[in-house]
Amino acid sequence: MVLSCSMFVDEVEIYVKAGDGGDGAVSFRREKYIPNGGPDGGDGGKGGDVIFEVDSRVHGLSAYTCQKRFLAKDGQNGMGSNKSGRNSEDMILKVPAGTEVYHHDNLVIDLVEEGQIYTMAKGGKGGWGNQHFATSIKQAPKWAKEGMKGESFKLKLVLKTIADVGLIGLPNAGKSTLLSVLTNARPKIADYPFTTLEPNLGTYVDKNSRIIIADIPGLIEGAAEGRGLGDKFLKHIERTKILVHLLDINSADIKSDYQTIRNELANFSRKLSRKRKIVVLNKAELSTDENISQKIEELKSLKVEPLIISAATHRGLDLLIQVIKKALL
Repeated sequence: MVLSCSMFVDEVEIYVKAGDGGDGAVSFRREKYIPNGGPDGGDGGKGGDVIFEVDSRVHGLSAYTCQKRFLAKDGQNGMGSNKSGRNSEDMILKVPAGTEVYHHDNLVIDLVEEGQIYTMAKGGKGGWGNQHFATSIKQAPKWAKEGMKGESFKLKLVLKTIADVGLIGLPNAGKSTLLSVLTNARPKIADYPFTTLEPNLGTYVDKNSRIIIADIPGLIEGAAEGRGLGDKFLKHIERTKILVHLLDINSADIKSDYQTIRNELANFSRKLSRKRKIVVLNKAELSTDENISQKIEELKSLKVEPLIISAATHRGLDLLIQVIKKALL
């Protein structure tokens, strides 16, 4: 089942219920010359399961905002002449790779691989028909077994983007532009803050490498406490192997910009703060040699050795890729 609703959504709450099993039938044979035929009630069919499946064509959880309840069909009731009811089809819910499923705030399953499936709610078994209950004493039982109820759960789905490299930085540091020139991604790019309103993924490919890169919406001071846009997307860089921290080389206070992002990562997660980071000064095409040298020295005072690039003119991108590849080894 693939739904479609607009907007990027990375966290939703839904309700799922597997189908109930069909009831067993109470029935007796009615044949010519056999006025008192024995019991021939068939069994009920199994209810459908609710199954999650990872599908690369799905890029967010927005589909689960326009529909919140997912009910698999019940199994068919049994019939006479020993005919069993049909089993119901399973309900398949498609999710993107990186989807975590929670029940009562406990992680149930982390769905990370294309084609991975997980049966979340099992359908109820069908009830037995009265044919099963005949004995030498009770040769004509007038009862059958009801089908079992299907499982049901209230769930929270949380998407955490899967990428090798995460691009982080203040708004307008040039992350979207860098992603567009390094990969096949075509994010929205404009000269104003918060161009990126959702994580964008792209893939860098050469004859020896395939690197997935994620552009995370710009962070601001206080993001970990809920300010700006970046706080709700910080979880998308938790899975990345390394981070590329982009800084605008023309900033009036490059040291403050650098520390702001470091602080937000630390406030959100100790794991994020410890991730390996490559610091990059971007937009060199708009700067002078004197300013570039000054900004390098300012960062060196913080024990940071930055790379110099221009995403717009492609300056320094070959070196950046080499450093990324080495860090991923």
